[in-house]
Amino acid sequence: TVIEEDAVIGPQTSLENCNVGRGAEVINTVAKDAQIGDGCTIGPFCYLRPGTKLDTGVKVGDFVEIKNSWIEAGAKVPHLSYIGDTHVGKSANIGAGTITCNYDGTKKHPTKIGDHAFIGSNTNLVAPLEVGEYAVTGAGSTITKNVPAKALAVERGQQIIKEHWYREKIK
Repeated sequence: TVIEEDAVIGPQTSLENCNVGRGAEVINTVAKDAQIGDGCTIGPFCYLRPGTKLDTGVKVGDFVEIKNSWIEAGAKVPHLSYIGDTHVGKSANIGAGTITCNYDGTKKHPTKIGDHAFIGSNTNLVAPLEVGEYAVTGAGSTITKNVPAKALAVERGQQIIKEHWYREKIK
């Protein structure tokens, strides 16, 4: 592991075979075979698995797991997300609870998220998939088809309300 000047490490951080850039802050994190760029802010409670590459100024927040993925400069994965086999473009924002569904039970598939894309909270991105530059996904969506640049994608079931459901169920 190589830690550059002015980096802050810990507490509760384990780094194995990692590079940590100048001025990065890595708190309460486990990382193995990861590249952490200059000025990144990582943690708390992150897991950076092998093949993770974070460019300059990336933010990875609490309870995030990243595996075999490249997160470009200025992108944010703030909290409660799994990013696997994914390329996240510059200044993209990944909403809370986002999951890249990269494994179909047999093979792993890639996801590509374009520069400045905004992924709404609790979005499932079912790979293989591409989300274009400046594209947006609606919160709570399960995205199964490519999203063109500058487009909005929303994929949800219609809400159904069954009045008095509980009482009817117990009769």
